[in-house]
Amino acid sequence: MTIRIVLADDQPLVRAGLRMVITDASDIEIVGEAGTGAEALGLARELRPDVVVMDIRMPVMDGIEATRLIKELSDPPNVLILTTFDDDENVYAALRAGAGGFLVKDMVLEDILAAVRVVAAGDALIAPGVTRRLIEGFVERGPVRTSRRREIEGITEREREVLV
Repeated sequence: MTIRIVLADDQPLVRAGLRMVITDASDIEIVGEAGTGAEALGLARELRPDVVVMDIRMPVMDGIEATRLIKELSDPPNVLILTTFDDDENVYAALRAGAGGFLVKDMVLEDILAAVRVVAAGDALIAPGVTRRLIEGFVERGPVRTSRRREIEGITEREREVLV
């Protein structure tokens, strides 16, 4: 099965470079290209790709907002963020918007193709350096505190034992 993708990046040179690499992949086909988030949204609606490869910083509508709106479509495509801006704020915003992957543009091109395949399959993938930061942040916060046990009235001791 061929994975149909839309490339969304405001830099024509970046799109051209990705196009050259992707053209060599027999299982991935570029069905559209967008220079703004608004164009990416329109192409996602019209072309129904499997994956939108999305930059974050673009004119008219950024990639985060475009991702959020794309994920609100009926039967939306998966979104793979590919950006130079890997700060935590962008990572969290992209994931909250519904992105299935987050990569930085300095990754090896074969890894980008592999990520397209992973995201197309419905799985998630985050660049290793970003993953390391997310894990460190999670560990630093410590255990999640649970709320106090709520007492349930009107049940027997045995029923309470079973519930616990």
